[in-house]
Amino acid sequence: MFDFGIKDIVDILIVAVMLYYLYRLMRSSGTLSLFYGVLLFTVIWVVASEIFEMRLTGTILDKFMSIGLIILVILFQDQIKRFLIDIGSHGRLKRLKRLFKHEKVDEEGRHARIMAIVYACMSMSKSKTGALICLQRSVPLTDYEKTGDIIDADVNMRLIENIFFKNSPLHDGAMIIAGERIVSVGCILPVSHDMNIPKNLGLRHRAALGMSQMTDALCVVVSEETGHISAAMNGSLRTGLSAPDLEHLLSSATASAV
Repeated sequence: MFDFGIKDIVDILIVAVMLYYLYRLMRSSGTLSLFYGVLLFTVIWVVASEIFEMRLTGTILDKFMSIGLIILVILFQDQIKRFLIDIGSHGRLKRLKRLFKHEKVDEEGRHARIMAIVYACMSMSKSKTGALICLQRSVPLTDYEKTGDIIDADVNMRLIENIFFKNSPLHDGAMIIAGERIVSVGCILPVSHDMNIPKNLGLRHRAALGMSQMTDALCVVVSEETGHISAAMNGSLRTGLSAPDLEHLLSSATASAV
């Protein structure tokens, strides 16, 4: 007979939450098949060594587990880093602080910044001006900000358009917006190697998707070829966005990050 108590229920819940979060992380990074493989291998290892007490098989699998763990850490160091940053992110702590202190959020200012981005994207869409705008949410983007030029400016429609103007020296690269400020421009983002991305989408779309896989940022793309507006978040890419679509997406994404 098993001695099953409250401690065991808590133990199972903790493991379930960790597996669910790992599943979401793997799904957003396009490595879900690897997650299933690791999960299946772990189940076989537990069944062989703990339930059936198969000593030889359990010993061999123990060696594979110790080596495999090191390999997984090397392969997925960026995802592990995101996991740890997301757990203790400053954004979560700030939301808790605001909850207990009843701090007010400047909704009018946030809406004005959202509309500045929407109007700039619509204007660049009409002129087919390529653009890549990355909005920070919970996970800090400090490492990516350093790859570009720090400008620390207000979120302004005309400024966004001027930065991405074809003859501007700063147009090639991504703009990173954190909170109320345009922090950096001309930034280099990680490129997604997902084979399911349509062939007609260019490097900006791959960079936007790659950034959304590595962080929880929202990345908005204006295509230089078609003028179509796309957005990537949590490892998924939405194309052909209208102005209301973009406004709704920006509002919901920034509201959850406040």
